[in-house]
Amino acid sequence: MRAFDSAQHLHGDPLNSAILTLEQAILRFAPAKDNHKRSPRPPGSRVVFTNGCFDLLHPGHIRTLEEARKLGDFLIVGINSDQSVRELKGAGRPVLPQLERAEILAALEAVDAVVIFDEPTPREIIAALLPDVLVKGGDWASDQIIGREEVEAAGGEVVSIPVTPGYSTTAILQKIRAGSSPQNSVAARAES
Repeated sequence: MRAFDSAQHLHGDPLNSAILTLEQAILRFAPAKDNHKRSPRPPGSRVVFTNGCFDLLHPGHIRTLEEARKLGDFLIVGINSDQSVRELKGAGRPVLPQLERAEILAALEAVDAVVIFDEPTPREIIAALLPDVLVKGGDWASDQIIGREEVEAAGGEVVSIPVTPGYSTTAILQKIRAGSSPQNSVAARAES
């Protein structure tokens, strides 16, 4: 039995090789650009892509990721970088730094790869990867889903997964800041 040497892994260092650069994700998951090059992904396999900030992971996130994974053979999750989250959500966000958010997501059984992006939207990643399935939560109007045009033009599909009611990172942070206890939040959710 080998002992884990915590001195080799500093706090915040990714332990999981599923955290990829865009270039690594393209090499591993993108369809071959021409007939002479083969993609390393198995023929006939389906790549699913979804994205978000994933600042504080909650059951709603987990359920969405598990449902997304059922739609294909590989699930790639794009996460907004710290800078991108601040631009979208404002000061005080993200709560967890990008490498920690990526490591948590990469550790989930449903997730095959995580790619961090600096842009406000994942359009560049989606256009480069051209996933077979693009997934977003049901709180997004279909005409507002970034990457829809690129995925559909390449023959892929866009799937909206219903949001699990009662879960929101913003709501969790409001409860924390208000000093709400976990028992109160469970009781409030049971009443709704």
